[in-house]
Formats: sequence, C-alpha cells, structure tokens
Amino acid sequence: MGFPPTAAGQGVRGAEVCQTFGPQAVGKSGQRVWSALEVGNGGRRLTLAVPGHQKETMQIRSLKIFCDLAETESFTKTAHLNGVTQSAVSQQISALERLFNSILIERSKKGFRLTREGQAVYDYSKQILRQYDSLESKLQDLKNVISGTIRVAAIYTFGLHDLPLYLKKFLKNYPTVNVHVEYRHFNQIYEDVLGNVIDIGVVAYPRADSRLETVPLRKDKLILICHPEHPLAKNKATRLRALSGMTFVAFEPIVPIRRAVDRILRDHGVQVRNVMELDNIETLKRAVEIDAGVAIVPESTVVQETADHTLCQVEIEDATFHRPVSAIYKKNKVLSPAMKKFLAVLKEN
Repeated sequence: MGFPPTAAGQGVRGAEVCQTFGPQAVGKSGQRVWSALEVGNGGRRLTLAVPGHQKETMQIRSLKIFCDLAETESFTKTAHLNGVTQSAVSQQISALERLFNSILIERSKKGFRLTREGQAVYDYSKQILRQYDSLESKLQDLKNVISGTIRVAAIYTFGLHDLPLYLKKFLKNYPTVNVHVEYRHFNQIYEDVLGNVIDIGVVAYPRADSRLETVPLRKDKLILICHPEHPLAKNKATRLRALSGMTFVAFEPIVPIRRAVDRILRDHGVQVRNVMELDNIETLKRAVEIDAGVAIVPESTVVQETADHTLCQVEIEDATFHRPVSAIYKKNKVLSPAMKKFLAVLKEN
C-alpha cells in the first residue's frame, strides 16, 4: 500500500502552537493507524497516534504532564515544571481523558486522586517515559554528545560555598549543558527529587529511603567558630567540655546538622545554652560575628570570614567530626550523559 502525500496541520503542545508533519497511513474507514512525526520548537517530539481515534493524538509531553500532575498533586507545580500555564495542564489532561474515553482523575474540594484507569495510564506512561529517556541517553552516548539541562537543588551550606567551584569546572568542560540550580531546605529537596521537580539533590546526613539512590560526595570537617574577642579565640584548639554552660548559636532543631551537633555534645556530657536557633548558615554566621554566642559549623562555610578576621576558627581536640554530604536522585531515574558527568565532577575532591 502506498502512502499519501505529507500533510501539514496545526497542533498544540501545552501553550505552544506547533506544526505537525509526517506521513499518515489511513485505513478504509479513514482511521489513523500508525504514528506521525511532530516537529516543533523544543519539547518532546514523538507523537503517538492511537488506532481508532481520528482527532486525538497522544504526545510524550502529554504523558509527562500527566505523570508530573499525579506525582506533585499540584496544577501549579506541574505547570511550572513544564513551562506552560495551568490552563494548558488542564487541557492536556482533558485531551488524554477524551483519548482513552476514561476519567483519569477524580476531582474534589479536598484535592484529587487517580482513578483505576488513571493509575493504569500513569504506570504505563512512566514506562514509556523511562524508555524514551533511555533512548535519548543512548543516542547521546553513541554520538558522544554531552548536552541538555540538569535541574539541581542543594542545601544552602553546600550550594553557597562549595557548589560554585564544581559548577565552574563542569561548565568549562561541558559548555553546551544548562544547569539550573536552586538552594533549598533539605526536606524540600527530598520532596522535589521524589516529585521529579529536580534531577539531582545535594544534602547532608542523607537519610535512608528505598525510593532514592544516594551517591556519597564528601565529608566536611566540623569546627568551632567564635567572635575574635571571645575567650576561646586565644587558643587554636579546645576540648568540648570547655563549651559547658556557654551561649550557643544553633541551627533549628529539625536541621540535620543541629541533630548531629546535639548528639556530639550529649555524647561528651556537654550542656550549652542555645540563645538563638536559625535556619541557615549565613544568618548563623552573622549572629556569631556580633558575639551572640559560639557555634559548630562545616569548615568550608567560614573560609572567607576567617580570612577577613570577622570570625575565629577553633579546632576541636576531642576528635575529628565530619558532616557527610551526598547527592540523591530518584531510583530508576534514567541519568543522561550530562547528569552522569555532573555527578562525576561532584565526587572529585
């Protein structure tokens, strides 16, 4: 059987209008029976035409939007992830429901949940997306191409003080890669990795989670910092018991490094007076600079302040304490060549 001439028509991908080109095999009933090729300005380009449906087509991007919505349970987040409007997200979901002649999401005032049909579409869509990502990754490997976009989120202490050096080296070696970086609290990073909002997260004291892959990166040395005129500043080193009864500037109780420092002090029988509890390293350092108290922090976070003599660094004699830092990504996630190279750079000392 011969193929009809190539036809061009208007198609909509999210909020973007694109042209659709490609041969279409048409049966006696006028039904489309094989796939067409979508060509546009960016985004996923594979369009799957479903037999028996003349007007509706299922795009890889539509499946991704549906999966993102199922995982984030938020039209706002899904729209942000895919660079479209919330209205476009609703249109894509409605199109899938028409395509499959099924209600995929049950909506209510309390939110929504997947129907049985929606769960089936989600499960199979994830398989399709993984296969598509694997194909893209394989083709890049074959062509020795390192490009694309990497979405990274890091805790403030690492992102502000350590990550820039790694980014500089990575982008020098792979200038065609776009790296989108955000600094966030640790609990938000876990949530965003699991929700596919980001590709790679960088956290301290990584927690065990069967849904995540963990890549150890480094161990940051913990040191004591104080105001240059504090009594402890006279010594290059001190024992932990010397901190007993001192005013202490600490991270908030939920922050992993706070729990680790509390455990260190407790194990050595040291009680301090926490006069301030802060949620990020920069605010904590400013508090120590005005002599509000002493603090225990990662050594790499105070390099500039110790060089400027606005803070004094004091070694802890009892033992060497470290903060483990790891990269995390979702289990079964297909890592692009760019993501693999980025992780390799992060693992370098």
